[in-house]
Amino acid sequence: MSESSLLAVSTGLKPLSRLQHPRDVIRQFTPNWFTVVMGTGVVALALDRLPATHALLAPVPLGLWLGSVVLFAAFCLLYGARWIFFFDGARRIFGHSTVSMFFGAIPMALATLLNGLLIFGPPYLGAETIRIALPLWWFDVALALICAVAIPYLMFTRQEHRIDQMTAVWLLPVVTAEVVAVSGGLLAPALSGESQQLAVIVTSFVLWGVSVPLALSILAILVLRMALHNLPPREMAASSWLSLGPLGTGALGLLVLGQAGGPILAAGGFAGAPEILRITGLIGALILWGYGAWWFLLSLAVTVRYLRAGVPFNLGWWGYIFPLGVYALATLRIGEVTELSGFAWLGAGLVGLLTLLWLVVSVRTLRGAYRGELFVSPCLAGA
Repeated sequence: MSESSLLAVSTGLKPLSRLQHPRDVIRQFTPNWFTVVMGTGVVALALDRLPATHALLAPVPLGLWLGSVVLFAAFCLLYGARWIFFFDGARRIFGHSTVSMFFGAIPMALATLLNGLLIFGPPYLGAETIRIALPLWWFDVALALICAVAIPYLMFTRQEHRIDQMTAVWLLPVVTAEVVAVSGGLLAPALSGESQQLAVIVTSFVLWGVSVPLALSILAILVLRMALHNLPPREMAASSWLSLGPLGTGALGLLVLGQAGGPILAAGGFAGAPEILRITGLIGALILWGYGAWWFLLSLAVTVRYLRAGVPFNLGWWGYIFPLGVYALATLRIGEVTELSGFAWLGAGLVGLLTLLWLVVSVRTLRGAYRGELFVSPCLAGA
């Protein structure tokens, strides 16, 4: 082996070898990293919905969720440190037309952790689970609304966008509200006070309304963009899967909110609410699920086309994980509500695909983080 080859190997084995200085981990840290929490958390939730997992691998979902909590705390510290020590570089994100969209990953990551807390927490924390979850949920509501309004405002006033450069990344700040709405649907039935239940469930329906119609309008524009200007560059290959996110989450939200909201609204005087929400929720979920099936098949075809040309690895690959995860959860929930075995088997297959993708992307992310090559902030380009 030549001296240059030995040097390349030794450099690859050295931690953060692709960075000029270890502090660049903080200087180059971006909200994109919170998609790792979203992806890992949704895999934990999806595996927990499978009966086979409970029988054979019960500790795995809990372990993945706990790992997501640790990652979220670490990423909050790193991103907070960037704003403290590299403020001038950090604030450049507001003018960047792509990276700014990933602010939405922060409340979505927190919502995913809250869902896990409501599922995995009670056996260990008891009543403390709700005392922790309720204020965190209201905090997440505020974050989601800020993202849903502030990021589009920046798009309209400070950033430069063109239709030929548009990708499904535009969905990220918008989808945050419906992700938090699903968390509200899981939280509301666990609350003890009727007024608290009603406040959470009504807020959750409003959040769903803030997100889903706007997301559907963005998807319509995205179809036009791809018809006129073809596919995005291969570096953005995973963005085609982001379209599954609002559709899967929207369908899941209708089912969860319909099931939770009916009894709560009935207790508040709306006697017909349980049956109305059950039926309309299921019909709406099936419609959104069907639209998602079209995007799923299209995304598969697009991904095959990208893979033939070669797709460089980057943090954007986590865009394969969370959207597929929420679509799998919606599929499993539809199977439970309709008692149709086809949805149950399809949901299990999607969870299997999701887990395989997560393993591949996680291994490559660990390797890229160890070398330091994934710590890149496009906002600093040319700075």
